Amino acid sequence: MAKPIKHGLGRGLDALLGNESTNAAQDVQPQDVDRVRSIKLGLIDPNREQPRRRFDEDALKQLADSIKSVGVIQPIIVKQSGKRFQIIAGERRWRAARLAGLSEMPAIVRDWDEVQRLEVALIENLQRDDLNPIEQAAGVKNLMEQCGYTQEAAAERLGMSRPAVANLLRLLALPKEIQQMLILGRLSAGHARTLVPLEDPAMQLKLAEHAANQGLSVRQLEKLVKELPGEDQPMAPTISRRDPAQQQLERMAEGVFGTRVRLEGDSDKGRLVLHYYNADDLQRIWDILELMGQSSQ
Repeated sequence: MAKPIKHGLGRGLDALLGNESTNAAQDVQPQDVDRVRSIKLGLIDPNREQPRRRFDEDALKQLADSIKSVGVIQPIIVKQSGKRFQIIAGERRWRAARLAGLSEMPAIVRDWDEVQRLEVALIENLQRDDLNPIEQAAGVKNLMEQCGYTQEAAAERLGMSRPAVANLLRLLALPKEIQQMLILGRLSAGHARTLVPLEDPAMQLKLAEHAANQGLSVRQLEKLVKELPGEDQPMAPTISRRDPAQQQLERMAEGVFGTRVRLEGDSDKGRLVLHYYNADDLQRIWDILELMGQSSQ
């Protein structure tokens, strides 16, 4: 069943789907492109670049039952390759249609290049809002690598904010064990982002297991991380973390730089710490500072 478009992902799939319906022969003619037509399921192959790696069996069964009752309401999008068709968007509907026992299903044939296919496959899944954070991050990373996009370009193409893209990509730097906890839903993306700044993978995993086993909130995990000894320990004396002025300044700086910011010290002396997690992050912060310097001249 079709779902409402998720707010914030500007380039919706509605604009990609036509409204015409027709049955045609399996060979696509130029005039058939962008028209809804019926294609045999046996001629359709899944997309190798599909961001989703896990398909919920219960959800598929529910969709299959719906398809048995009312049919496939929203066509899938495919690209023709020889005599066969590769799914661009709609693999979940295709799987459910097979489960429902259909022999063919409605599809729109699109002659899109690799960049367009990657974008649409990822956008469709992000709009469904049921990819786990690691699948989202891997999909964004794949799009950037395949298309040569920077974080800013990927964010623009996906209708996301640049900090949101950066936060997703940081999850891929976590140990595989923690990534698996995200996939299984034992930890949230908020928990995982709290662990990213820690340099010791063993400590990351220890805290992740503790948070999952004890059912800690993100705020409780953040408190544990801040209490760890080491270079991230604030300088003394430190303004209270509950100080509204400090929190407001940190939020303002995070909004400007799109990264984690920490204010340390007192009203006379201290430091403002900007975190970066890869070369792109550092270059982005550098660019922002250059622009700020130019605007002040």
